[in-house]
Amino acid sequence: MRPAADGTWVPDWAETEPDPVPVPTIAWVSWHIGWWWSVATDHLRGRPPRERTDVTWPGDGQATVAWLRDLRTEWLAALDRLDDTDLDATAPFPWPNDPQYTVAHMIGWVNAELMKNAAEIGQLRLLRAQQPKH
Repeated sequence: MRPAADGTWVPDWAETEPDPVPVPTIAWVSWHIGWWWSVATDHLRGRPPRERTDVTWPGDGQATVAWLRDLRTEWLAALDRLDDTDLDATAPFPWPNDPQYTVAHMIGWVNAELMKNAAEIGQLRLLRAQQPKH
């Protein structure tokens, strides 16, 4: 993450994954959660999905935690509106209109991404705690 000229935060994004993949920061991983969770919620609610460049990272820890909690609240509200027929519909994200994947698959994907990203943040926190203090 780096500050833009207007004071917002911009993720370092590569259209082609670099080799080797750089170690992400907690900031980048938390932005990444916010990006895909926002887009998944847009799809679940039938709204036009946000562009990656439209999802901005709030910055400091408290603002980011509040942002992620708000995304959770919005996701749960979207889930509450679903019925069984919605779950069997073709998933619009992250597999664009591939009929073998349903909205139920998308919901499972969101859970898996959250677990993976939370584990990544936990590991980064452990690594940071082991760094010598200056």
